[in-house]
Amino acid sequence: MELDRPYALPDYLADLVTAEWPRFSDAEMEARHAAIDALMAKADVKYLLVYGFFWNGPAIPWLTHWPTSAEAALVVAPGEEKTLYIQFHNHVPQATVGATHCRVDWGGPDTMATVIDDFRNRGAGADDRIGVIGPLGMAGVARLKEAFGDVVDMNRAFGALRLVKSDEEVGWMRIGAWYSDRAMQAVDDNLAPGITERELGDLCQRAWVPHGGETVIHFFGSTPMADPNCKVPRQLPSTRPVEAGDIVFCEISGAFRGYSGQVLRSFAVSEDPTPLYRDLHVAAEAAYDGICGVLKEGVTGEEIVAASSVIEDAGFTTCDDLVHGYGGGYLPPIVGSASRPAGPIPDMTLTAGMMIVVQPNVVSQDGKAGVQTGECLLITKDGWESIHKFPTGLRRIG
Repeated sequence: MELDRPYALPDYLADLVTAEWPRFSDAEMEARHAAIDALMAKADVKYLLVYGFFWNGPAIPWLTHWPTSAEAALVVAPGEEKTLYIQFHNHVPQATVGATHCRVDWGGPDTMATVIDDFRNRGAGADDRIGVIGPLGMAGVARLKEAFGDVVDMNRAFGALRLVKSDEEVGWMRIGAWYSDRAMQAVDDNLAPGITERELGDLCQRAWVPHGGETVIHFFGSTPMADPNCKVPRQLPSTRPVEAGDIVFCEISGAFRGYSGQVLRSFAVSEDPTPLYRDLHVAAEAAYDGICGVLKEGVTGEEIVAASSVIEDAGFTTCDDLVHGYGGGYLPPIVGSASRPAGPIPDMTLTAGMMIVVQPNVVSQDGKAGVQTGECLLITKDGWESIHKFPTGLRRIG
């Protein structure tokens, strides 16, 4: 299965990639369920609805291994067996095999009605508080309020729970990084005049789908270095063929069962970088090195911003966040640059076990030119470790 390209995964991770049903250990899953019980106790709720809809809602797979292929609702009451209700009847057979640590059943014609009946059968009454984790819409919240007492939004508490990754989660994210590096290697191998951004995206898909990978993003931008008109990758790829003298920049994330890497790189096609692009990338690399130079447990957002000041000193700015948490969503801390803040600097410090993406994507002040560089890092007590292995730097192709 070419599991050794662009580098070999450790055997224990390669075994997960080739498994029909990859699983976290029972000890890992039991710790997660205990953590949810603790959140419920702290929020003073006896009943919890964990909700997901069309791959949106990371708490469902985190607790059950089921990827929320369509509407899914997990009913939780401490000390009782959990029930996962699946809305699409034709998804129930695979969910019955794939989900763990819960009973699986069809949600019926109206999943929320089934959930409300389940809560009542467990003893929930009109004055009971119901906790909710996941993207439950206003109509669903209103129905819970009509049937019971207060509805408690526990999404922020759950998000805080996901900031620090377990050792097993770090392993799964290393697989996501491997998928992302495979895709970047495919870009490096095939980028040439004539290829389109759509075709570059197809290369990414073919790098990970045959090996069980899932697409998070593969964003590309291309523009002439001599007369640039694109500063960041496009979320919707263009049909424009790449030409000699172009800069091509990209942001790629492939995932393993929801656990993804993220790698950002820039390529000069068939010609050396122009002075502008050389200067942009020098500033971006210096900012990346500066940020990495301060990263460790206990570091603040203010220290991260200060470490990136070379961007403004060079006369440039950014068009993206410098740093954000990762793994289970777009997580705190979300930190912008001094010249493009991402809102107030978060009042928090880094903790060992956090995953963050460092991405000082520097752009020109006129908004016409930019570069991409960065990747996903694991914070340690005394520093950091990249989970990626694709070479850094502005690469010339051809």
